[in-house]
Amino acid sequence: MKKWPLAFACISLSAVVLTVPAVSQQQSGKPKLYNTAKQKLLDGKQIFSFTQSTMDVDQYCEYAKHYDFTWFEMQHSTLEFKDIEKMIAACPHAGATPMIRLPDAQEWHIQHSTDIGVLGVIVPTVDDVDRAREAAKWSRYPPIARRSSGAGQAASLWGINGINYRETINDNMLVTVMIETPTGVANAYDIASVPGVDVVIIGNNDLSSFSGYPQTDDRYHQLVQKVHDEVLRAGKIFGQANQMYREGPYSKDSMFFQNGPSNDGWQPPARAGGRGGRGRGGAPASTSNQ
Repeated sequence: MKKWPLAFACISLSAVVLTVPAVSQQQSGKPKLYNTAKQKLLDGKQIFSFTQSTMDVDQYCEYAKHYDFTWFEMQHSTLEFKDIEKMIAACPHAGATPMIRLPDAQEWHIQHSTDIGVLGVIVPTVDDVDRAREAAKWSRYPPIARRSSGAGQAASLWGINGINYRETINDNMLVTVMIETPTGVANAYDIASVPGVDVVIIGNNDLSSFSGYPQTDDRYHQLVQKVHDEVLRAGKIFGQANQMYREGPYSKDSMFFQNGPSNDGWQPPARAGGRGGRGRGGAPASTSNQ
């Protein structure tokens, strides 16, 4: 697998929306981010989530100790914002950076997400620049974007120990978009070039479904290769939802994954009937939505 220089990875996440200079946190002398998942990406490390699809405070707080970020699943679950709000509030500093996969890039969905305290959003099925711009526009405060001031719990969770939430959250926010169709592949460079989009990942199962190519088909891998090349050309971080691509010939410099190994070797509890707790990617079997 080809390794890209650390400086390249740093640049990709530092150009936030309009005016933030393309330098790493270390180069600029700034302290490390409280979004530890984004900091790991800046440091050139792969990051893995667990997927939370149900309202379960105890489960969430236990799993959050062991993974880089939480993939709160709102595209394919009945989770509501009030559920996620309660889970984040119960253990905001457990370890995993809270992120939500939303069903779309609507303003109110992203505003709700940021106000309840997430440090990242994941927007699915991004086919064009317009949807990518919406994802970026509502995720950060002016002057670089259009997030409005709200009264949620976010500032009380992250504005601690002398940290000014309003002045630091733009740097800490992580905006991830998913390319899942041949149309998205065709527009990959323009999507990745949108200011404020930090990470572009392949939605592996849907790309296979929408293209009609199995993930073992060379034509499928050509689509992945094109997205990989265009994302890196745009100076952004590339990833793939399916953690099976974290290594090997088709890993394609992938850095960001839904599910995967815990960061400390922890294994989820076994499920009833003797089955292990992991699905294809490392989260409970019922919550893998790649």
